[in-house]
Amino acid sequence: MKSIPLKSKHEALGASFTDFGGWEMPVRYTSDLAEHHAVRSAAGLFDISHMAEIFVEGKQAATYLDYSLVGAASEIEIGRAKYSLICNEAGGIIDDLIVYRLGQNAYLVVANASNRDAVVAAMQGRAAGFDAEVKDESDAWVLLAIQGPNSVSILSTLTSDALDDLKYYAISESEIAGVKCLLARTGYTGEDGFEIYIPVESAEQVFDEIISAGSEQGMLPTGLACRDTLRLEAGMPLYGHEMNLEVNPYQAGFGKVVRLDKPGVFVGKAALTKLSQTPPTKILVGIAGEGKRAARADYEVFVEGSNSPMGVVTSGALSPTLGFPVAMAYVGADFAQIDTPISVDIRGATTPFTVVKLPFYKRAKN
Repeated sequence: MKSIPLKSKHEALGASFTDFGGWEMPVRYTSDLAEHHAVRSAAGLFDISHMAEIFVEGKQAATYLDYSLVGAASEIEIGRAKYSLICNEAGGIIDDLIVYRLGQNAYLVVANASNRDAVVAAMQGRAAGFDAEVKDESDAWVLLAIQGPNSVSILSTLTSDALDDLKYYAISESEIAGVKCLLARTGYTGEDGFEIYIPVESAEQVFDEIISAGSEQGMLPTGLACRDTLRLEAGMPLYGHEMNLEVNPYQAGFGKVVRLDKPGVFVGKAALTKLSQTPPTKILVGIAGEGKRAARADYEVFVEGSNSPMGVVTSGALSPTLGFPVAMAYVGADFAQIDTPISVDIRGATTPFTVVKLPFYKRAKN
């Protein structure tokens, strides 16, 4: 496994580690529940340095990204970001991405760790003929995410920036704890927060300062275990669970991300155009149950009264925030309507669930 640059810092904080996408990552420090609730009520600090940072620069950077991805990168304003997908010619999802526009001809594309090589290879292969350079600089950056309602007040002690002026899905140059960084108001928890891109050589200083400032406001160091339950409650997909090469954007509920109306061709456009004209037979939905028995990934989903599975759970847990089981699942299109009763086979026991609207949890906004 690859080690993240700040591994020794996490060891000193008592972290236990797990293999995630080939990286040795902190999975928890104290307990999953304590860390989950800290993010919902105060703040949590995640080290997500396994993510891939791919920089695209050149006079045709925007045109190239419009060709390479399904979205319209050329329409992103400088300092803003959009969620996007990179698909293959058949319309299968190679990865989901965040695309930040740093300048007129400069972008940052952030990909999932497990797909770094596949995304870099696809993006570099698609750059032929464009005045655009695709550079994988993942190893040069540490990525920290501070998430939770106290995120602004904690970071405000470490920067002179007016953090309230940074909008959701925006990015700017910043100085945190005396270190020049890129600061984005994005996250993967359903809470307000920031993702901080820090040069590797200065990362320890920033990490120590955030830990110190956050300890006074209820912040905990947080691992991947609670990150998973947080993103599930927020209805956010995880590649390898809700998405893969066999899944197209229309099945996964991301049809609006695909910009079939943008000028010119893009990779996968022909296949995605056909897919958009044919209703999918399987659709990703949210389901909720009663009691305490969670529906986990790969559990089969049934229509009540049937012995033949019509779907499968992709992610599931007993929601720490809500107190009842929640899951995402692919189900037959005829059973995807809100309030449809279904059942899940949980270790041989038929357990009732109901199709519900995503997300399961939505933070209260000021």
